[in-house]
Amino acid sequence: MRLVTFQFIDRRSRAGALLGDTLVDLAAAAPLVFEEQADARWDLLDILRGAPEGMGLDGAAEIVAAVIDQLGGDANDLHRASHYGPLAIGGVEMLIPLDEARLLAPLPHPASLRYFDACEDHVAAVARLHGASVPYPWYERPLFVFGNHNAIYGPDDPVPLPRTRALDYELEVACVIGRTGRDISPQDAGDHIAGYLLLNDWTARDMQREELVAGLAFSKSKDFATSIGPWLATPDELHEYELGDGHLNLNLMARLNGIEQSRGRLRDLTYSFPHMIAAASQDCTLFPGDIIAGGAVAGGSLLEVTGNQGPWVEPDDVVELEATGLGLLRNRVVA
Repeated sequence: MRLVTFQFIDRRSRAGALLGDTLVDLAAAAPLVFEEQADARWDLLDILRGAPEGMGLDGAAEIVAAVIDQLGGDANDLHRASHYGPLAIGGVEMLIPLDEARLLAPLPHPASLRYFDACEDHVAAVARLHGASVPYPWYERPLFVFGNHNAIYGPDDPVPLPRTRALDYELEVACVIGRTGRDISPQDAGDHIAGYLLLNDWTARDMQREELVAGLAFSKSKDFATSIGPWLATPDELHEYELGDGHLNLNLMARLNGIEQSRGRLRDLTYSFPHMIAAASQDCTLFPGDIIAGGAVAGGSLLEVTGNQGPWVEPDDVVELEATGLGLLRNRVVA
């Protein structure tokens, strides 16, 4: 499934599933499967947490299959709904044309946000900001810092320019935790992944340089904005790209004002998401809705493309990230 958060006529945030160019309003369609869920109001975080009881990703998949069954379609084909007509329960539409809705960040308020730096090439480029090399502890285990999970932006949201002279994007993929766990092994980590999404870890490189010189973890240089979306792709959506070692063979691209700047491969991350999850959950409980960002892929930032001197992202610039199976994440930077 491709799960989204969207707004329609009443501007209320809703959880949905994307079928081609049509959205299934999961709460509106819930009575097809869950008899006592009329007038339900949930967001995607509710679904990941299994509220109401019986939901979760399996419940969402049952709802989508029931909608397609009502339309006489094939429940195994979740990507062709443009030919379907109106469908409603109690006057509430279950199917909404994508071009009449506004997509928000799939998780506007994630439970937490962890930034890993799992790609050696990118870590080396950042280290050069400080005239250094990759620190030896990085080779011991996946390392991360916490991000601001209250500064989340979705597709086509304007991103305010922070007080920086060196704004950069980072071309990343993140996974979202779908099942509570602690001290999770890499072998079991796949069972805890609800899905994957594109993530732009906006970074102020001049602030980051100061943090590196001070010997501090990245903080204010990444505190102001993180973009995610446009959808959360459940693992079955990306099954054909699995490499069998925890990595996914996804191609990624970043464009600045329509001109390609970065191209990379998710398979080139040194650490896989299962290993990141294992590191994050060591002596710590992970909860549904936690976001684990993998870090920029090799070449996935202006820092790596143009060097320490820029040019950087400016006001009114449009940054687009794109990845196999994960869609297009577009944001304009505004003064």
